[in-house]
Amino acid sequence: MITKAEIQLVKQLADKQARVAEGLFVAEGDKLVGEIVAGSGWNIRKLYLTEDSAIRSAQAVEVTAKEMERMSGLKSAPRSLALVEIPRRDVPQASDGELMLCLDEIQDPGNLGTIIRTADWYGIRHIVCSPTTADCFAPKVVQATMGALLRVEVSYCDIVEWLGEAARRGVATYATTLDGANIHSAPLTKGGVIVMGNEGKGVSPRVQSLVSRKLFIPPYPADRHGSESLNVAIATAITLENFRSR
Repeated sequence: MITKAEIQLVKQLADKQARVAEGLFVAEGDKLVGEIVAGSGWNIRKLYLTEDSAIRSAQAVEVTAKEMERMSGLKSAPRSLALVEIPRRDVPQASDGELMLCLDEIQDPGNLGTIIRTADWYGIRHIVCSPTTADCFAPKVVQATMGALLRVEVSYCDIVEWLGEAARRGVATYATTLDGANIHSAPLTKGGVIVMGNEGKGVSPRVQSLVSRKLFIPPYPADRHGSESLNVAIATAITLENFRSR
């Protein structure tokens, strides 16, 4: 039996302030919830299942399809919903031995979720974000990652300070800019940091001043005048493909 207070809590967690206060986020759908239940190491505070869910757990609370619909933020109500504790993580140190992503004010939840999913595909284990980047535990981001959030660690910090420290240690750092070197022919390292910028403004000037190399994804043909820029999630995929294919 689910209470009105429980339903209200689930709905409140759509707001970042509530997620921070409760230390919880919402995961929905048998695929994502099933991965968490199966051994992700993440702690589930509450698990709600309809009778036709493929997930089985002795700790689950069975709810009706109508109750699930009241809780869910999805257009079509799922068969499972979990309240999951937000993991506490230290910000990783940049290293030449590992390729990492750094996100500078990525604001669209769909873009962030797609970037996390793409990072997972290309074996990126860490993403460091500016405090003004969208919250990776927002419902739209969680759904867009398609489970990749379980494998890619996302952390938030002052990226100017973080990149500055990386620069002092000589770590290779890259940013995608309109005045950079052609990514298809520029020398790339196996490890280091790739900075991707805001959807409208790109990488901020302050952050650009801290990176050691700038890269540009050219249109085809190179002198063609079409769209002003690429979607940041698409640009991230192209950039990672260039780094991994070398």
